[in-house]
Amino acid sequence: MPPGGTGGSGGGTGGGGGGKRPRSTADKKYRRANILTAAAAVLVIMIGAGIVGGTYFFDDVELPTPQAEEQLNKILNTKGQILAKVGEPRVNVPYQNISLTMAHAVAAAEDKNFYRHNGIDMKGIARAAWNNFTGGDKQGASTVTQQYARHVAELKDISYSRKLREAVIARKLESKYSKDQIMGLYLNYIDLGQGRLGAEAAAQGYYNRSIVKGGSNGLKEIDPYQAAAIASIIKQPYPTATHKGYDPTINPTDAEDRWQYTMKNMLAEGWISQEVYDKRQWPKALTKKTSQKCETCWEGKPSQMISRQVTHELHELGITDDQISKGGLTITTTIDPVVQKAAEEAGSRTSKESPLNGRPKTYQAAVIGIDPENGEVLGYYGGDDGNGIDYAGYMSGDGSDVMESGGQSPASSFKIYTLTAALKADYSFNTLWDGTKKRANGTSISNAGQDPGKTCQTGNHSITGCDLEQATVKSYNFPFYWITDQLGVSKVVSAAKSAGIRYIWNNDGKRIDLTKTDASTWDKNFSAEIGFGQFRVIPLEHATGVATLVGQGVRHKTHFIKKIQSIDPNTGKTTNLKTISTKGERVLAEDKASDLTAVLKQIPDHANHSLAGGRQAMGKSGSWELSQEQSSKNGDAWFVGGIPQLAATVWVGGKGNRVALTEASGKKMFGSNTPAEIWKRFIDTVAKEKGWDKAQFPDRIRTGDDSKGNGVAPPPEPTVPDNSAVCNSALGSLLCPGTDNGGPDNGGPGNGGTDNGGGTDNGGGTNNGGGNNNDGG
Repeated sequence: MPPGGTGGSGGGTGGGGGGKRPRSTADKKYRRANILTAAAAVLVIMIGAGIVGGTYFFDDVELPTPQAEEQLNKILNTKGQILAKVGEPRVNVPYQNISLTMAHAVAAAEDKNFYRHNGIDMKGIARAAWNNFTGGDKQGASTVTQQYARHVAELKDISYSRKLREAVIARKLESKYSKDQIMGLYLNYIDLGQGRLGAEAAAQGYYNRSIVKGGSNGLKEIDPYQAAAIASIIKQPYPTATHKGYDPTINPTDAEDRWQYTMKNMLAEGWISQEVYDKRQWPKALTKKTSQKCETCWEGKPSQMISRQVTHELHELGITDDQISKGGLTITTTIDPVVQKAAEEAGSRTSKESPLNGRPKTYQAAVIGIDPENGEVLGYYGGDDGNGIDYAGYMSGDGSDVMESGGQSPASSFKIYTLTAALKADYSFNTLWDGTKKRANGTSISNAGQDPGKTCQTGNHSITGCDLEQATVKSYNFPFYWITDQLGVSKVVSAAKSAGIRYIWNNDGKRIDLTKTDASTWDKNFSAEIGFGQFRVIPLEHATGVATLVGQGVRHKTHFIKKIQSIDPNTGKTTNLKTISTKGERVLAEDKASDLTAVLKQIPDHANHSLAGGRQAMGKSGSWELSQEQSSKNGDAWFVGGIPQLAATVWVGGKGNRVALTEASGKKMFGSNTPAEIWKRFIDTVAKEKGWDKAQFPDRIRTGDDSKGNGVAPPPEPTVPDNSAVCNSALGSLLCPGTDNGGPDNGGPGNGGTDNGGGTDNGGGTNNGGGNNNDGG
């Protein structure tokens, strides 16, 4: 048989080599497609020559110096003062001082030919073009110089024209700057994950090393293995939906694979020896980021708790963790330094200015100040330990959400929402309520130890016919129970929700989210006692509701962030990322809000805590018992309210566990005691320091139906007729007995007078004109 035949040793169909297989029709079509594709790639490059030519003459390639600390997230107060710096500062290293180990590792990872080309890697471009046209992964084919050119030229879009423009700018960079200069600028600019911009920040953050030759500031110089690991991050520093990236602390498996690639290229280029390569071991990165301290920051201070609210709000605004970790955000908060200082000084028992100073260590306060005109939190105190429990907002340490076990019983301070519900249902403050009426189960309604005989005795009222206005000022419970009973629990809860309450805890300790539930859930979880504040709420949310009513029925979303700006990583320019809306929503009609305000304005004076200079204010106190077993002791005490410029909410209770609250005198603490003192000191201090005028609330407009209560109006007092004219007439002695007080017929001495109660047996007669046994004349 001829060579190559069946079974032979040649290259036939069953052989192992030799002759060529004839081309099929499919093969020919595939070859033609490849030729056309290659031609198209060359054509695109040639067409781009026009773009190249134009770009060359018009693009400015002055290199901006990367700014130190540019990638930090800065948190500011309203005065622009720094409250916090979050992240790690950029540390610019002069190119002359950069370790060749670091420079070579980056070249090995990103651009092996960096030291040989003139800014453009033509082989890379051709390879990328071929891959893109044949349907492979879209490749950039960018040299290190081109990558930096993209930064300089503010180029973002992935397009072929952009790639050509980068190439031209890169060529101009290469003609103006040395390789070491370009590499140095690149290393100071590049993003290496976790908000670490620049190789020095990455070296310190991941390995506690420096890229400076010989080391710097007590840190050793980075070694080849660590340098290669950092350089390998450049390909993709942050996770995406399709790949976890190459951050060694997030995706060590792929990061190590990329590291092997970089190490191999370092060996191939002669940048490390065979011995170093053979001894390579994957360098495990540090996982804990170091915090940056500054003297003006809130770290270790009570204001540090605000950071949790800021983080929570960033997420609510759609700012992702990736955006936060990349850095470059400038977050201006609503915190006013004057109000913040006043809140801390009034609320912290460690402050000599606080009414809690010197009180037991188990006592804790929360003080919150909100601008009722826009919902901005101006001051926020929730405890002395910035990393401890947030007693003002009960926000978790990571800022993810409110703690499941948060909240405190608002007691009578919650009555402002019951009143809101009543006013919406057209109840007037003249409605009368019966304090003797018992619940359906036969139990009486407690009024915190009030003597029933002294309840509602002001004016022509009694305990069975007590008007709502007096009951509000003196904080009787029974009208609020019966209003809730009449309206239904859900109406009161709805009023609280519309004012700003989101979470309320039931008696089983379950947190009910009012924004995700409806009336059917509320009726099942709460009883009519909600009308006078039995169920726990968050102080910050209660402060929102208070601000709504101080703001005359307009609710604004309570917020800690005023605006967010970001640094464009390509241009270094600051742009507005988010501006917070302060638009309000009316939840209580103006006339009804004025009616409520007029009643609440009486309470600060009633509690003996009028503001300095007679400044007009509205308020409401509240006190809740320690437990059912210890109902004679209070475990929560509140005073809430404010002035037209500031809504203030104060809570006092136990730090950690609930405790029995007493005054320094040993007497039982009520909301109108120490909490009211804190509230007064807070507002007085802020108003004085801010130089606010004595703003007035709107004049009262009385509203509602007087007949909606369940009380009985007392009978009118009997009127005594005026008989003076008759009694002074000639018939006066007959028609008005006793007028002359001692006349012959009126029981005077010796003249008992049988017809007028005299006589021996009736107390008159000879002795005194009185009677020995009965009331005489």
